[in-house]
Amino acid sequence: MTTSTRKSYTFDLSHSAVGFHVRHLMISKVHGRFQTWSGTLEIDDANLDSSKVAVEIDAASVDTKEAKRDEHLRSADFFDVEKFPKLTFASTKVEAVDAENLKVTGDLTIRGVTHPVVLAVERGGEVKDPWGGTRVGFSAKTSVSRKEFGLTWNALLEAGGVAVGDKIEITLEIEAIQQ
Repeated sequence: MTTSTRKSYTFDLSHSAVGFHVRHLMISKVHGRFQTWSGTLEIDDANLDSSKVAVEIDAASVDTKEAKRDEHLRSADFFDVEKFPKLTFASTKVEAVDAENLKVTGDLTIRGVTHPVVLAVERGGEVKDPWGGTRVGFSAKTSVSRKEFGLTWNALLEAGGVAVGDKIEITLEIEAIQQ
């Protein structure tokens, strides 16, 4: 009989973040984050292949610190939050790269369009918190083409180029509490 080494965790949202950045006017990067989201982890260090990650993001909670831009991002030009209120990620494969790094493959869904993505994940470690719980930390990043998800709005610049870059850099800083 084998003993399960699977541990379940819920994201501690007050110590976690989902952020992104994209080129603006081809010269700088605009940063944003999502204010409302949730996530869970199931980690089995003895059988990493059976580990799972799931994230659900409220698309309307996008925040770039510019109200007009955020409203535009919520519109049909971008996230179309009326029709597609959630962005989701569900892992399909978890692999160890080395003792501190993982490669997490999964399905990212934006605007009802799903594509596989690979997250480069750095383990932050595990610790007992002052309240008797166990916490783990992870940093993850990936990049996607926004056009692949139907986010095609853009404006041509008079001098050439476009207002919004295609490549979106996504970052996750996760602290999770064992259940």
